[in-house]
Formats: sequence, C-alpha cells, structure tokens
Amino acid sequence: MKNILNSITKSSLNYFIIIVLSFITFWWTFFIFHREFDVGAVLIVILARVFASTILFNDYNLSWSKASTWTFLSKSYVYITAFFISLPFLYRDVHIYFLASELFLYLFVINYLMYSYQAIVNRVRVEKTKTMVIYGAGNSGVRLEREFAHSEYRVVCFCDDDANLQNRSINGLSILSREKLKERFSQTKVDLLIVAIPTLEKSLIRSLYDELQEVAHTIKILPSLEQIFKDDPFSKQLKDIGVEDLLARHPKDLDKTAIRNFLKEKTVLITGAGGSIGSEIVRQCILFDVKKLILVDHSEYNLYAIEQEVEHSEVEVVSVMISVVDKESVQRVFEMHSPQIVIHAAAYKHVPLCEENISQAIKNNIVGTKNIIDIACDAKVQKVVLISTDKAVRPTNVMGTTKRICELYAQNKISQEDKKNNPTEIVAVRFGNVLGSSGSVIPKFKAQLQNGGPITVTHPEITRYFMLIPEACELVLQAGSLGKGGEVFILDMGEPIKIVDLAKKMCELSGKKDIEIKFTGLRTGEKLYEELLLDESEGTTPYESITVGKSTHYDIDKLNSDIAKLLELEGDTKAQLQQLKYIVPEFNHMVNR
Repeated sequence: MKNILNSITKSSLNYFIIIVLSFITFWWTFFIFHREFDVGAVLIVILARVFASTILFNDYNLSWSKASTWTFLSKSYVYITAFFISLPFLYRDVHIYFLASELFLYLFVINYLMYSYQAIVNRVRVEKTKTMVIYGAGNSGVRLEREFAHSEYRVVCFCDDDANLQNRSINGLSILSREKLKERFSQTKVDLLIVAIPTLEKSLIRSLYDELQEVAHTIKILPSLEQIFKDDPFSKQLKDIGVEDLLARHPKDLDKTAIRNFLKEKTVLITGAGGSIGSEIVRQCILFDVKKLILVDHSEYNLYAIEQEVEHSEVEVVSVMISVVDKESVQRVFEMHSPQIVIHAAAYKHVPLCEENISQAIKNNIVGTKNIIDIACDAKVQKVVLISTDKAVRPTNVMGTTKRICELYAQNKISQEDKKNNPTEIVAVRFGNVLGSSGSVIPKFKAQLQNGGPITVTHPEITRYFMLIPEACELVLQAGSLGKGGEVFILDMGEPIKIVDLAKKMCELSGKKDIEIKFTGLRTGEKLYEELLLDESEGTTPYESITVGKSTHYDIDKLNSDIAKLLELEGDTKAQLQQLKYIVPEFNHMVNR
C-alpha cells in the first residue's frame, strides 16, 4: 500500500510539473513570437507529454536527487517523443519552428530544475578539515572526487601527466602537471594524495612515490584492474603504497593466450598446492579455465585454506593430503585422476631450516621430485613443470643443492633417444625470491616494525632478486607452455635489490624512519648475492622475460645411483654433504660462523 501511495504521489507531482511548466514555457514562447495564446495547442502538447512520460516511459520514477547524465538524456528523449506525437495534430495550425522553440525552452528549464534540486539536496554539510589531491584525471579520478564530496577531505586539484588535460579543470578543480603540483605545495603538504589510475605500471608508481612524497603526508592508490571491485565505492578500496608496489615489475611480454592454450580444459595436478607459489598457481589455473585440479599438499591447514578459497569456482577441485615422498600414495593419485599436466611446487625452501634438517631436506626435495617425475613418466603425463630457485646456481646451502639435483634429474630423466617412446615433457623454471611469500623477509620485517624494531638484516651488502608471486606464477605457466622437454627456463628478475635498502624503504612507508636496523651476520648456507645462470644462457625464447639455461648432461643411471648412495648416508651429515658435493661439484657449503 505504501508503494502504491508513493507511486501515486510521484505521478501526481509529475503531472503537476508537466502542466505548470508547459503553460509557463508556452506563455513565454507565444510572448516572444508576438502570437495570441492558443490554449488548445497547449493542451494537446501537455496530453502528449503526459502520455509519453507516464504510459510509454514511466520516467516519473527517476530520482531527481540522484540525477545523472543518463537522467538528463532520458528526460530529453521523453519530451522529444512527445513532440513527434503532437505534430500530426498541430502542424496545420502551428509552425514547427514555434513548437521546436518551445520544446528547447522546456528541456532547458526541466533539466535546470533537476540539476538545481540535485545540487540543493546533495549539498555538502560536512566540515572540510583536510586537503587532498587526486593524481589521474580520468574516470576513476572523477569518481573518487565525487565520492569524497561528503567526507572531511576537500579536493584542491587534480594532477595528470597528459599534456592535453593540463591547464583544464574538472568541476572547477584545476588539472596540474607534476611540476606545477610540486611548486604549489612546496611550502605546505596536502593531507592525502590518491593515485587514481588502476592501470598504472608499477615502475611509474615508484617514480610517483619518489617524486611526490614531499607533496603529501599520505599517499594511497587504487588496486589494479584485476583486483578492483567496480561495484563498490572506490574510496573504500584505497590502499597504502606497499613495498610490493614499489618493487613489483610486470613483464611486458606476458602471453596469456599461450597460457590459456596450455591449460584450457586440462586436468592439472599441483603439488605444494597450499604454499605461496602453489596456491597462486591454483588461482591462475582457474582463471585459465582448466577442467580439473588435483591439489596435493601434506599440510592440513594449507590444503584446507586453498580448498576453501576455490570451492565455489566452476572447476572441479580434488584435495589430496599426502606427502610427495610417499611414492605409493602419489602413484594412486595419478592412477585415479590421470593428470595431463603436473606442476611440482612442493619443496622445503627455508635455507636455515634445511641446514638444521639436512636429511629431511634431501628426502623431501630430491625424493619427492624423483617420485613425481618417475610416476608422471610412467603415466605418460603430457608435461611436468618443476619449480626451481636461483639458489640452485653455484649453491652454498643444502636447499639450493637439492634443487640443483632436482634440475639435473628433470633434464636427464628422458634422453633424446627415449623421447620417441615417452611423450612426457619435463621442464624446470628457475627464479628468485617472491614478494610476500611465507618465507620471505617482507612478512618478517612487517612484524618487526609492528613490534617497534629493530629490523634485523644479515649483512649490509646482501642482495636478492624479487618478483611478485602472481607475476612469477604467470611466467612459470608461460615457460611451461614453451618447453619441449629437458629445458631449465630462467625468469628475468630485473636488478637485484639490497636487503638493507628494502628495510629502509619499509620503515619509510610505515612512517617509522627512526627504527634501528641491526646487522646479525650471514647465516649458514647464506651468500651475499644470488645468480640465475651457471654460465651464459644457451638460448632465448620468443619472450625477453624467459631465457633457457645451458643443459647439463648427467647419465641418468649414474644419477640414480648417486642419489641412492646419498639416501643411504642418512644420519651422517658430513658424509651427506660430501655426496652432495660429489653430485654438484660447484656446491660450496658456506658455514658463516
């Protein structure tokens, strides 16, 4: 009943506005053209407008307080339609130019009334106590300016690098270049600067932050296009600039078509599916339309977490809680699900923990990889992708050495002669640290900052390669699509970064520049810098972000024998280290004590 009364009230008000406004605009038009007022003609036009408004379009339901460009266009469309409805009844008695003149006046007045009503109802009643600048004068920036209208922030101007926009204005707010912005706020800072360009490259975010941090007390950014929720207010999705934003580098030659062709409608088995790398590969596989996912992990919590995250996807997901060291269990999984692609991400990767648990690191990393590759070959799986690490290059620790042995096994499992009999293609993908992984320094530094410091860094000169997890996983899948078997692909990680510089940047971003940075000394197995190549790369690929390392021949029967001897030495740490050195001659164990 309330809705019916509300509808009647709206329609009655609509009739009233049409009648009164039509009489006023016609009176003025008759007056301007020095003609006698024709009540009959006016009534015909009013009836046509009422008919078009209430019967044809129901536009009386449009909210004036929420009027938009579409509202104004809709009103115009309604009354232009009414104009053509009335023409057959009036064209002999009233000139068309006369009716058209009145129509334009009517449209101007009704839209002006709507705009005025909207401005009055939505006028800002909040006291503006803070100032802000929006970098990016596009649709996102304009939307944010509108959303912040009822906040304590007063938008003082826009900033944009597009020379075509500079020196113009949006809603009375100037659009400045970076140089003019810095000049304007050289003495006083604004409270907030928002980077309102979701498509902005990470390298530009770095330059923006370095250049404009002196302009604002706080800088926030919109998430990327892939992460943003377009139906939610942008102002609620703003986030602080994190070190991930400053260090991330989006590969320009990412080929999503190749990845989709590689994965689409395939059954994919992922080991270590609950880990930092494995879980992101799970997400990417869903995005690229795999048919079925088999998630393998020995951690109950990690497997549960990723299963809960993807349970509502359209992809069939099977969770299997086993260790890759358990060969019989792995065999049953392959027999039951017949995967076409296997991505082996399961491994112990924490260097100090592997140094303290050498036998377990050897068993999990080497035996686990052997099991996966051997069973995949027996099952005639199409492709196996092994996740490797830059620590496998001239390794100085047990973890890196075990991963190098895994690379050797992947390269030599199927010889050129055997490829005719076994179609399985085995490739390894080598890359450096990923930002934000469970074992990286960034979560550790964040926790130390929250506790008030100090931040602990092992050495003032230590450097590492870094890449965002999603970027690394996309390139892993792209490299997997390229491989024909036996390759070790190397991802372009950019320039290495000093860990102490990373720590300083995190202090700066957190506003705690006075936090102490304490140097604790290199840990066992840790070296000052990592490498991605043993020698020069053997070849290139169609993508600059991916190169191919030189293959290393190791007779597979001898390698199996050497690995068996390594396992027999379990419990004798010194002997196991010697055997690791025998298999990987470039292994130079760094005790650092």
